Amino acid sequence: MNAAVKSESDTKTMCCASCGIAGGGDIILKKCDDCDLVKYCSIKCQKEHGPKHKEECKKRAAELYDELLFQQPESTHYGDCPICCLPLSIDPKKSGLYSCCSKQICRGCNYANTKRELEGKLQEKCPFCRKAMPETDEEFNKQLMKRVGANDPFAMCQMGTERYKAGDYNAAFEYWTKAAALGDVEAHFNLSILYRDGQGVEKDEERALHHSIEAAIAGHPNARYNLACVEEEYGRVDRAVKHYIIAAKLGHDKSLESVKNLYKAGFVSKDDFAAALRGHQAAIDATKSPQREEAAELAKRLCAKGRVI
Repeated sequence: MNAAVKSESDTKTMCCASCGIAGGGDIILKKCDDCDLVKYCSIKCQKEHGPKHKEECKKRAAELYDELLFQQPESTHYGDCPICCLPLSIDPKKSGLYSCCSKQICRGCNYANTKRELEGKLQEKCPFCRKAMPETDEEFNKQLMKRVGANDPFAMCQMGTERYKAGDYNAAFEYWTKAAALGDVEAHFNLSILYRDGQGVEKDEERALHHSIEAAIAGHPNARYNLACVEEEYGRVDRAVKHYIIAAKLGHDKSLESVKNLYKAGFVSKDDFAAALRGHQAAIDATKSPQREEAAELAKRLCAKGRVI
């Protein structure tokens, strides 16, 4: 930015864009609601200057929106295992929910806890809060409902999933709506599916898109992938590529495959493809640990014998 442009920008943010009065003392300038380009000393000035600022504001608001939308999340919405503090895998089979404390525990920590209990002939307890494990589905749901009663968004989301599996889409919608309002990312993604498919609610592409965006910004790789598919379907391949690359760097296999196909088609540069490959591998490697590898090997052996853990 050259000196002249910078000076003009500073003037816009230091003085009212409508009347020109400088901020300071009793004069408090308020930013435009949609952009960060101008400030106003009063609502009256904001309304008077609105028609002149409309186009510039709209353009800048779109830029700010894209900056937020296409920012690479530090991690997926799953976050870290609360015991080993390593990132949780996006593969749901590699972690489990504990209804007593609503914690998602990685399979490695679960394996280590189970091994310790077996060797010491101890009672089976939650690896995190150490409460006794529920012995029946009824006990599991009772614990989960207790967490729901405490306004635990994770428990609400899980209960919504249970109702969805049972075919009660209306109840699932209610639970997921409450969970999303409390900030649960998975609930936002699930609501996007309900609105997209019209399950329990009327089909609404706009609301489906809203919830997909909320989930994607928070690090949900499947939501990000769905956004990419929509952009590609409408011919906005450049935006689709950005979404695919972001999801690939979160360890999402299908997104990496899409980046690979678009690279072959000439829509992705060699550098971007290489960055996506490195980011994907880094995300996968970050979820590995000796305990998790041991648990995976045990799962393979049991699966070969027709058993699962």
